Amino acid sequence: MTQAMDVDQTPINPAHSIAVLIDELQKEDVQTRLGAIKKLGTIAEALGPVRTREELVPYLNESIDDEDEVILALAEELAKLIPFLGGSEHAHVLLVPLETLSTVEETTVREKAIESLILVTKICSSEHAQEHILPMLGRLISGDWFTSRMSACGLAPALYAKLLPADQADLLGCFCKLCKDETPMVRRGSCSNLGKFAAVVSSDVIVD
Repeated sequence: MTQAMDVDQTPINPAHSIAVLIDELQKEDVQTRLGAIKKLGTIAEALGPVRTREELVPYLNESIDDEDEVILALAEELAKLIPFLGGSEHAHVLLVPLETLSTVEETTVREKAIESLILVTKICSSEHAQEHILPMLGRLISGDWFTSRMSACGLAPALYAKLLPADQADLLGCFCKLCKDETPMVRRGSCSNLGKFAAVVSSDVIVD
């Protein structure tokens, strides 16, 4: 028996998913753009893993220049795409848009982007963390804008446990430098994450 279906439950045709998303993200009405972002999971499921990785995520990275409300939703929804990427080995494809979002001026957007980056870091293998996340963190740490360095403070503790000992030592040294950064907000950010770092660093390193 055929049952009535709500508008939000209407199946999305994969052939038109990207086109519809592009159209809605170009609308002047903020709520329309916000609604489009909140349907990303449904769109990704319809597209399948390959098209999600190769088409949807790259397009989203080009759509970050928007109202804070919209990019805040994007920072949150990106992490929800992880199940639709084809496995944890592909989670790193989300790093490009999340890195961009982690450097914006709006604090709430940065914080949500870091939360999503931490989720990606946790499910990545140590190999992928070394290959993809560590270089990204390096860019954040060396960023000219204080916003990127603040975000580095939040991500560093989550990445530490995934690294080889030599890289752990380098990361710890970089974090110590962030604690002495010339920008007060960066120093504050490093101090607020100091406890998280201490929780993942061995006791002998802390003593040293």
